[in-house]
Amino acid sequence: MSASRQGAVIPDRAGAAKEELFFLAVRGLAEGESLTSATDRRFADLAAHLALADAAWSCRLIGWLAAREPLGSAAIVAAVEWVRAGLRAGLTASGGNRQLISGILRSADQPGELLGYWFRRYGHPVPKPIKRGVADAALVLYDERAVAVHDRPGGEVRFADVIKMTHPRPAAGVQSDLFHHLLASHGGSPHEVPVSLPRLHARAALHRLSREERRDILRRADASDILVQAAMTADMIPGWLGEPLDARAWRAVLPLMGYRDRLRALRDFDEAGLDDQTAGEVAAMLADADQVALAGVRPLEILAAGEATPARRWGRALERAAEAALAAVPVLPGRTLILLDHPAPMFTEATGNTAQTVAGRAATFARALALRAEQADLVQFGGTHARVPLQSGAGLRTVTERFREMADGDAAAAVRDCFDRHDRVVIVTGEPRGSARGQDDPVAALPAGVPSYIWDAAGAMRMPSLPGRYVFRGLTDAAFEVIPLIESARVSWPF
Repeated sequence: MSASRQGAVIPDRAGAAKEELFFLAVRGLAEGESLTSATDRRFADLAAHLALADAAWSCRLIGWLAAREPLGSAAIVAAVEWVRAGLRAGLTASGGNRQLISGILRSADQPGELLGYWFRRYGHPVPKPIKRGVADAALVLYDERAVAVHDRPGGEVRFADVIKMTHPRPAAGVQSDLFHHLLASHGGSPHEVPVSLPRLHARAALHRLSREERRDILRRADASDILVQAAMTADMIPGWLGEPLDARAWRAVLPLMGYRDRLRALRDFDEAGLDDQTAGEVAAMLADADQVALAGVRPLEILAAGEATPARRWGRALERAAEAALAAVPVLPGRTLILLDHPAPMFTEATGNTAQTVAGRAATFARALALRAEQADLVQFGGTHARVPLQSGAGLRTVTERFREMADGDAAAAVRDCFDRHDRVVIVTGEPRGSARGQDDPVAALPAGVPSYIWDAAGAMRMPSLPGRYVFRGLTDAAFEVIPLIESARVSWPF
């Protein structure tokens, strides 16, 4: 990195820009969405500004984003803008641009994602440092399995596109054969898969089979071995088969399925008539605390799986899984006031593609935070408000049963009545509140310096985020990380 780039620091403006840029990244994590539209443009503009205002800080942020899988897209945007801003300002980086780009690409789908972002925002040509960094990453990331899993037809920038545009130079051998095969077959041109690529060769053989022959494969005792050899993943099988899987097919596919795959397929298992013995084996895995920890699942994902299937045979396993998943929820230090809004519409409105109500999602999030907090006061509010007891050792289901439907209420009144020297306030609601409905700002009465976090589980709120007041739309399991991240950044950056 050149001294000229490193020294261009604008302390006051840079400080505010850093806070906003960091918050936009964290909000994207919390809301489970990649950076898009106006947020994408604002994030990109801030990243470009800080590339010149404080390049060293920006570089550390980019590395931190890249190391957190859900923030990989944010890392790509920030890295591209960092490099472009420096090039436009006439700054050199002694190879640092190329190294930055190659270093933030951690998954085989990301080289194409990065080039796709550049084309959408800036068109052609692609600067040489970016092309070279992408080429370096492709040499590390592109192998047979990566092609089988990530190079899907219809992708915006396919593996062959990356190779054609950036010209990575593989050593002679398997990777050279792989790159040649990708280029030769690009655009659907017929090309025989070389025998030096056994996985792709096996994959091509499976796709040449008739539908009846594909059914026969799934009836074989070694079906899972055949599918693994061809690098087939569980989500590919229904499309390859061309029809829903029956119980026998699911039994063949089960060895390919990880924890999350099985969790999301419970309804499919039931509809296919999966036998009780096999279902019991699946349930035992789902209930295993070590498996829960290894998969990194959290309570909202487990709740969604349970509400997506009406079958009772999964209930006990999912309850145990939800209890184990609490261990992955960060502990909030000090005293936390958690206010849960429960107006009637939240009990009937579904979220996403499941039967899960907004109330169920909001309540699960609020009670999980409360159960894991060092000291929490959990309050349900509507037409009135009341504290919800948190017994020592009380599980998620025990606390859920204490919530009830309430009339529409006033968050500001609940904050005024219940706040008592808490270190933070968390409000979880399902309807537009505060200024959006002409009511009082729900956190206006808080003393200066007390942060507030407002989640609108239904995604309808338009209240803006302000310093010390952080507003999020929708609820995902990633939201559990948000409060510790923001509060750590108020003391020192987490990178």
